Amino acid sequence: MTVAPPAPAAPGPGDASAPAVVDVDVVVLGTGAAGLTTAVVAARAGARVAVFEKADEVGGTTAWSGGHVWVPCHPHQAAIGVEDSPDLARTYILSLSRGLLEERLVDAYVAAAPEMVRFLDAEAGTEFTAVADFPDYHPEHPGGLPGGGRTIECPLFAFAELGEWQDRVTRSPYFSHPAFTMSETPLGAVDPVLPTRDELARRAVRDERGAGQALVGRLLKALLDLGVEPRTGCRGTRLVQEDDRVVGVEVETPDGPVLARAAGGVVLACGGFEWDEELKRAFLRGPLTHPVSVPTNTGDGLRMAMRVGAALSTMREAWWIPAADLPPGVNRMDRYMVNGDRTRPRSIMVNRRGRRFTNEAANYNAFGGAFHVEDVGAFDYANLPCWLVFDQEYLRRYGTVGPHPRGEQPPAWMRAYGTLRELADDLGIDADGLEGTVAAWNVAVADGHDPEFGRGRSAHDRWWGDPAYKRDVRGTLGPLDEAPFYAVQIHSGALGTKGGPRVDPDARVLDVDGAPVEGLYAAGNAMGSPFGATYGGAGGTLGPAMTFGYLAGAHAAARAAVARR
Repeated sequence: MTVAPPAPAAPGPGDASAPAVVDVDVVVLGTGAAGLTTAVVAARAGARVAVFEKADEVGGTTAWSGGHVWVPCHPHQAAIGVEDSPDLARTYILSLSRGLLEERLVDAYVAAAPEMVRFLDAEAGTEFTAVADFPDYHPEHPGGLPGGGRTIECPLFAFAELGEWQDRVTRSPYFSHPAFTMSETPLGAVDPVLPTRDELARRAVRDERGAGQALVGRLLKALLDLGVEPRTGCRGTRLVQEDDRVVGVEVETPDGPVLARAAGGVVLACGGFEWDEELKRAFLRGPLTHPVSVPTNTGDGLRMAMRVGAALSTMREAWWIPAADLPPGVNRMDRYMVNGDRTRPRSIMVNRRGRRFTNEAANYNAFGGAFHVEDVGAFDYANLPCWLVFDQEYLRRYGTVGPHPRGEQPPAWMRAYGTLRELADDLGIDADGLEGTVAAWNVAVADGHDPEFGRGRSAHDRWWGDPAYKRDVRGTLGPLDEAPFYAVQIHSGALGTKGGPRVDPDARVLDVDGAPVEGLYAAGNAMGSPFGATYGGAGGTLGPAMTFGYLAGAHAAARAAVARR
């Protein structure tokens, strides 16, 4: 047996230092949507499955998310009157490619994603429903759907059904109320209907949760019903090979080292590397200072794959998102994803020159490119640092990041400035530049359009702004003209990295010569994303994660079945 590097031998009599051995068909590392989908598919196919999670709680960043899943041609589109086709979806995705996408992976995704939804609805109780109206993130591109229809979500799930696992799913630091679905918030519906106090009390009885909690809860329940219990606090460290085939993985557990052997294969679904400074410096195209994912995503799967000669893909990319620091105690991450906040009227974003530098209402993944623009003369990033600037009427209507309730008073940590010049002088922004920018912005707003960056032109821009004006440019365009003024510094964040081992359409990891590394699979942010720099629409992270998890689970289970013959 050869290992990379050599693994300890199987335990013998009196050999207390050797790892315990677990013999199964499929080993899955990670319990986000990718890992849970993989495990459910493999177990449902009859494979013996072992699931290991590095954290003490399951769910990964999926459990912190809104739970949306972007799936072209999914089976629930007819219910909302949406027409879609594989050709249309393929055209849309490739229109965003910039020549960097592998078309065979795009084709695999478009073909398998609807199958994944049908399977999980039938076999895992996901009960997906279509999210009406939510536009694609680049809806005016060829094949895009400005009227939406490609995003799905799970209904509420009663966590009381999980028994002893009820409190073992990681809770989101960003969603203040777990009992809401995304479609009950302004981010998920044109006219959201908020649950009443009585309804929330009813949901509390059985601990009903929505968004990413509902998705993880349903997948976890399906896995437990199949007799598979994840083992938490267990970190995969090294892959075990025999004759160039991956036959298992070494795992650090609370009870000591374990050698988990897998006849069908090992599936890396353990997240990206956004919390590892060394890997970020080595691979990313620009700064990522504020990840908003689970902190256990430190590139374990990437390192394991590299040790066995995996080719790498999409290494410079992440699921970028603007983020803000918060004072200690506001949430347990001390930071906040700045999504809807920057799209609302009466706000703009400026750099240190006091200039706007992009469409503030653009989708958060595309926004990352604005943070990485070089000022080649200064040899510096042109738009870092930057600030979200807004006025008193914004605070009155929308509150501010944090979250903070709307009203007259800002949070205690936020300073009010009587003039724009006072704000600029205090924060190190060019005051003349800021005053000129705001004056030009107010003129543009009065004219009803943004000639500089086209804010409000896209159906996507108008979705995220003021919920009272969805589909109307007034949902995102508004003047800054009522003192006092406020500012929040914005940083380059990410939901996770996109880079990892290159895979084929069965989610098999490929080596540097393009051949499969037998017995090794990857899905989710542990694999090189099939979407490259793109983000199709709401749920664009979970769609490919679950689809390639579905493909990996099916292929590994079939491989195990052959090995058992």
